[in-house]
Amino acid sequence: MGSLRPLNVRAERYVLRWRTRLGRRTAVRYLDLLDGAVTSKGYRCVKLYQVEEVPTWPPLLWVFAFSPSDHVKVVVRVRATPGGAWGYYEAGRGRCGYLSGCGDLEHAAGQVDAILRHRMFPATW
Repeated sequence: MGSLRPLNVRAERYVLRWRTRLGRRTAVRYLDLLDGAVTSKGYRCVKLYQVEEVPTWPPLLWVFAFSPSDHVKVVVRVRATPGGAWGYYEAGRGRCGYLSGCGDLEHAAGQVDAILRHRMFPATW
């Protein structure tokens, strides 16, 4: 068996960053899917990736929930993951805020739901 090439973590991060940056159309498609799944659970969403209205980078989806006393939100973005896949991330936490792979939409919507419920009713968790 031949020798294996050592994994260069720095190069892998660089490639993932560029895949994320160049894959705007893919990110928007996945955020649209998540928008539909989260809206069906009763939350409201603000799309911050429509080029005509808000030409920002990175594409973000704000998901809002209204509690009895205040409102809470979670900001979701899509990033490239190793192996050619894509994943949903909580935007404020960077790569540490991994929610779910984009292939499992129900799990991602459930993760967003759990985060919002925890923020609405923190004493119950």
